[in-house]
Amino acid sequence: MEKNKSGFDWSVLLGAAFLMATSSIGPGFLTQTTVFTSKLMASFGFVILMSIILDIGAQLNVWRVIGISGKRGQDIANMVLPGLGHFVAALIVMGGLAFNIGNVAGAGLGLNVIFGIDAITGACISAAIAVGVFLIKEAGKAMDKVAQIAGVLMIFVTIYIAITSHPPVGEAVVKTFVPDTIDMMAIITLVGGTVGGYITFSGGHRLIDAGVTGIEALPQISRSSVIGVTATGIMRVFLFLATLGVLSAGMTLDPANPPASVFKLAAGDLGYKFFGVVMWAAAITSVIGAAYTSVSFLRSFSSVIENNYRWVIIAFIVFSTMVFAVVGQPVKILVLVGTLNGLILPITLGVMLVAAYNKKIVGEYKHPIWMAVFGAIVVVMTAYMGYMTMTTQLGKLFA
Repeated sequence: MEKNKSGFDWSVLLGAAFLMATSSIGPGFLTQTTVFTSKLMASFGFVILMSIILDIGAQLNVWRVIGISGKRGQDIANMVLPGLGHFVAALIVMGGLAFNIGNVAGAGLGLNVIFGIDAITGACISAAIAVGVFLIKEAGKAMDKVAQIAGVLMIFVTIYIAITSHPPVGEAVVKTFVPDTIDMMAIITLVGGTVGGYITFSGGHRLIDAGVTGIEALPQISRSSVIGVTATGIMRVFLFLATLGVLSAGMTLDPANPPASVFKLAAGDLGYKFFGVVMWAAAITSVIGAAYTSVSFLRSFSSVIENNYRWVIIAFIVFSTMVFAVVGQPVKILVLVGTLNGLILPITLGVMLVAAYNKKIVGEYKHPIWMAVFGAIVVVMTAYMGYMTMTTQLGKLFA
């Protein structure tokens, strides 16, 4: 395989980037993008631009500290404040498990759209495919390849839908830099959805498992982190354009399933089938990413988990699927855990900013001030959103 000048395998760097990107691009990502576009129209381009800038700032901070130290997020957190890593790991695993139920459901829906099979059957088939990835001897490489193929597939299909919807590209470009309105909550929501929870750690932990660590690997770590955010941004931009094209033509989205209606209105029945492909690819890669990353947060705490982590990942996927098949999506649990998940990014990113200046963790590495400032802005913004979400959602939940 092709390697860069420092001897690192490009497939690993791209695999980590796309693991992060495809973990971000799940069923919620598709709905979120279409709903915000219908609300803000062309001005949503500004929201996407600002969120990409902040995403890069957040992810660079996290990946560089993880990569330089060669330690996973929970271990760094415990070195900053004993016990904090266990707390973060608990949040990550609870959030990953809850969201994986939704991801499995999305995969089932994708196969239902493509082949007309029952959603639960589709979920079980999808889970079996995800399990198969971790049964392969070189599971890490298989995961990298699946993430890359699925990521490219989703992007190209969405580009096709964007072209067929004939969006007002000129207006979108202008409003991206001179918006009619600036929706700060939309910006914060996109940042949380792109690099929040377990997502930003997925690629960083993958690089550790592949041995891409240390000062000498810094250029590769930084490049991989930016590629991941860029891939997510490209997908969001073309889904935004596709939705904008449909809405600008005077069509109305189905509130029950906004992204599906975008694809169908833009390209008819073929477009609806393409939605199924995108939904399935987004969901199956999110299933893989959530399971892999959630379990990676437990590996430091138990030699049994460390030595059998692939089987623990498989159990994680199987359990998520069983819950969906038997119970469906437990709404109150998903809301509660989703609310708590909003606290993860400000906590973990804040920890990484502290760790970036702790020589016991990063040695002689000098963390750029501008990067820390970027990170601090994201911490404040997401902490505010987490607080607002908690007070609103918990109030509804226990009303």
